[in-house]
Amino acid sequence: MKSKILALLRERGDYVSGQELCERFQVSRTAVWKAVGQLKKEGYHIEAVQNRGYLLAEEKELYGQYELESRMNTKWAGHPVIYYDSLTSTNLQAKLDAEKGAAEGTLIVADMQTAGRGRKGRAWSSPAGANIYFTLILKPRFAVELASMVTLVMGLAVAEGIRESCSAQTWIKWPNDIVVNGKKICGMLAEMSVEKEYIHYIVMGVGINVEKQAFPPEVAAVAGTLQEECGEKLSRASLLAGVIRAFESCYEAFLQADSFAPLVERYNALLVNKDREVRVLDPKGEYQGIARGINETGELLVELCDGTVTPVYAGEVSVRGLYGYV
Repeated sequence: MKSKILALLRERGDYVSGQELCERFQVSRTAVWKAVGQLKKEGYHIEAVQNRGYLLAEEKELYGQYELESRMNTKWAGHPVIYYDSLTSTNLQAKLDAEKGAAEGTLIVADMQTAGRGRKGRAWSSPAGANIYFTLILKPRFAVELASMVTLVMGLAVAEGIRESCSAQTWIKWPNDIVVNGKKICGMLAEMSVEKEYIHYIVMGVGINVEKQAFPPEVAAVAGTLQEECGEKLSRASLLAGVIRAFESCYEAFLQADSFAPLVERYNALLVNKDREVRVLDPKGEYQGIARGINETGELLVELCDGTVTPVYAGEVSVRGLYGYV
């Protein structure tokens, strides 16, 4: 109930009477009073005025269980939210929860990670109070062959969700790095449990750099933050809710078509590599070409100097801009 009261107070932006809260949530005035008291202890500034009711005055960002729950205006994605001040890894926790039967849509969020990971086992810098770290549990019924496209769906959702939540002009560097002004501000890692042709679960982990911070030397030249690149103070809770909302919409379109086809045009519109020269770092031999966008199976179409177009699969090669990261 605390999260619901918080959501209503935020939505109204004005005083809400205790009587209305009692009627809306079918509880006593004492229960409302206790819930508001607990929210105050969490750090929320809630004014209580006789004959007027309760007013939420948001003076600073609060990031925790109630704040996140109160912002999840989705059907299934992000329900429930399970928040931790610290975890080794949200992906690791999500896998443990999925093995124990956690429902699809369960969202694991941490304020910091002590052993965050990126692709190929690389460490992901995860300090407290600065960024967004989350993992969403999915339990799809589609064929195993489609699983790799879930990261493309999340990449599109992160780019669109951030664009809708703030002024940052996010772009996608194929397959799923999110960049702003040429700097990487987000990374993601999908892991799954599969038996023969059946997917038990997919855990989709995402890390988004939000506030200004110092990065490890090995990534300092490439990494950036939303705050630095768009020059404004941002709410992590609002950003995360926007991303989850966008993911639910994109994922449902993907499921309905059993294909990435409905999302290809939107993805290509945000593809920073599109119609630019790229270097394909194939273990069999590097080559250059012009990226022409992705196809319905998520492969990057690269036009070679002789005019032929070759599809590039993300799991096999890496793509870089001819003169830098993008």
